[in-house]
Amino acid sequence: MATIQGAYPVLITPMTEAQEIDWGGVKNNVNYFVEQGVAGIVINGSTGEFVSLSKEEKFQMVETVMKEVKGRIPVIVGTAAETTKEVIENTKQAEAYGADCALIINSYYCKPKEEEIFFHFKQVSDAVNIPIMLYNNPFTSGVDMSTELMLRIGKECEKVTHIKESSGDIRKARDLVRQGNVQVFCGSEDLVMESYLVGATGWISVAGNVVPKLVTDMFNHFRKGELEQAWAINDSILPLCTFLEGSGKYVQIVKRAMELNGQAGGPSRYPRLGLTAEEDQKLKDILASLTAGARA
Repeated sequence: MATIQGAYPVLITPMTEAQEIDWGGVKNNVNYFVEQGVAGIVINGSTGEFVSLSKEEKFQMVETVMKEVKGRIPVIVGTAAETTKEVIENTKQAEAYGADCALIINSYYCKPKEEEIFFHFKQVSDAVNIPIMLYNNPFTSGVDMSTELMLRIGKECEKVTHIKESSGDIRKARDLVRQGNVQVFCGSEDLVMESYLVGATGWISVAGNVVPKLVTDMFNHFRKGELEQAWAINDSILPLCTFLEGSGKYVQIVKRAMELNGQAGGPSRYPRLGLTAEEDQKLKDILASLTAGARA
């Protein structure tokens, strides 16, 4: 079983101008990240527009990426859906193709109560044979899981081995690390070093699409106790992370940045619209600053 730790870019789904998946771009991007030395990757996540993809497209994404990776790095697959039945089906499909872990957020339309969330994860955990990363993100799901609920799920749901904490409350990450028996991943782009300092063992990184080597180096410096170097990287990428967190267009920003960096990006599916001229210039300024900093 692969060790799931470190900075994992959560990949976009590159598309053509007709808003169809660019499968050649998918393969090229995967190989780019492997060559950059990332700890692992995540597919079919929020940044990958999973809610805008059909079931057939999500399944094909798993098949395509797993065949392209060929075991070179761990792959986490987002398998979330509105119903427990669908999540189990999605997770079993990911498992069948060799995924190393499933990333699962609670149902995001029905706003489930805590007992319903526990039931959901217990059912999935009992039905599959790969590790599960529970995902708490109140901004997208409409539900902010309590620390107590997440600790209970981690204790009573055998396959739940990791938690991606994206509430923005660093106290939750701290308490999950201190009181739980699961590994905690940072899910807030602007709280990465803080999360590492309270015991997080990884980061599901949107910025990792844009600066995969920097997010990898940052984690490695931290694990070696080289805090000054880790903080320096954190400070250099913080404007990008802040832009991603606060823009409301993190998918479009990353896709445009990938294009500017020579990788496959493309448009997002409607109703997501592209960047305004002002947003595009801000992104270019941030990327230019990162490039200048790398040369310094």
